[in-house]
Amino acid sequence: MRIRTEWKLLWDIFISFLKISPVTFGGGYAMLPVIEQEVVEKRKWLHAEEMSNVISIAGSAPGGIGVNAAVFIGYRLASILGAIVATIGIMLPTFLIVLALILFFHQVSGNPKIIAAFEGIRMSIVALIAYAGVRIGKTSLIDKTTAVIGGVTVVILLLSFVQPVLMIPLGVVAGVIIMKLKEKIGVPVLLEQSEVAKYKETVGSQQPIKVKSAEKMVHQQKDVYFGDGI
Repeated sequence: MRIRTEWKLLWDIFISFLKISPVTFGGGYAMLPVIEQEVVEKRKWLHAEEMSNVISIAGSAPGGIGVNAAVFIGYRLASILGAIVATIGIMLPTFLIVLALILFFHQVSGNPKIIAAFEGIRMSIVALIAYAGVRIGKTSLIDKTTAVIGGVTVVILLLSFVQPVLMIPLGVVAGVIIMKLKEKIGVPVLLEQSEVAKYKETVGSQQPIKVKSAEKMVHQQKDVYFGDGI
């Protein structure tokens, strides 16, 4: 029974990534919303925060982010075999489609309908990448510090000639330095959205208690004052 369950999981992983690859154009970042929908919302294999961590690691590693994400997710679900079947699932359709394009593209390259179709695909790719950025931002920009780092990174990339790959190690260095500074001055270091929400709940629940205590102290002082005056 256990072996059958493991093979079923491997088959589900393979089929999930096999379905994702043929319907996503524009590379790995365009795949991310579809991968997240399949893995987080439909299959419930990962939580949104876990998926955000996977995307961060996949984007930092060499290679395509879509394939890297498939490897990490597959390994997370079913160890080495999971990583292998996820990689095969996400790469096989792409390989076959590109092979077919190589064989037949020269025959249809001048067709106005084909050109119009590729123009539409390019626009949809921009929308998919923007959507992926928004979804990642919701789980990555958890406080003012991360929002500032993200904003500064976007400005640097838009207004300078810094290679995007350099922003990854710079972001690591900035994150470590800021974390150390927060620890030094006694500011809580919150690394996940759940930690931020829990911290806000804790602070919010403490504030009314402090006000109530202060009001109680005022009444006590008044009682003592009138008592002393008698």
